[in-house]
Amino acid sequence: MKRSVIIVRHAKSSWSDISQPDFERPLNDRGKVDAPAMARRLLEKQVRIDAFITSPAKRAKKTATLFAEVYGKDKDHLIQVPSLYHAEPVDFFRAIAGAPDEAATIALFSHNPGITAFVNMLTHVNVDDMPTCAVYAINCQLEHWKDFEQAHKEFWFFDYPKSTNA
Repeated sequence: MKRSVIIVRHAKSSWSDISQPDFERPLNDRGKVDAPAMARRLLEKQVRIDAFITSPAKRAKKTATLFAEVYGKDKDHLIQVPSLYHAEPVDFFRAIAGAPDEAATIALFSHNPGITAFVNMLTHVNVDDMPTCAVYAINCQLEHWKDFEQAHKEFWFFDYPKSTNA
């Protein structure tokens, strides 16, 4: 079975209140515009998303919520995985392994620097840095998400809000 993973760094966050804990930082105005715009780009590419898996940090969860809304889903469809906050590559593999098998395409929402390290482990296509609201997509052939780590992965596309290739 063909499976796809859409890896999304959270949209631009606000630093207006520097006393605010990192976990609680919201999106800024640009982030609130970029997230639905990037989701619409995915829809234009006819990318279906069956499961939205997110870090519970406010900025990642809001990014996932905005993507889900563009896809006609509400925030109740989000799967929150606490280990995606300050995630290491192993945490991404575990989150994917726990994805529902009925989902052919999953989207993960998380943070740097872990998200950049993770995408650079997946295929021969590396990125220097995942910009805010960047999308890195791969395809693979497998029956169960638990087999993802060992599966052969193929680069599909990379996009981000300021890309001129959109």
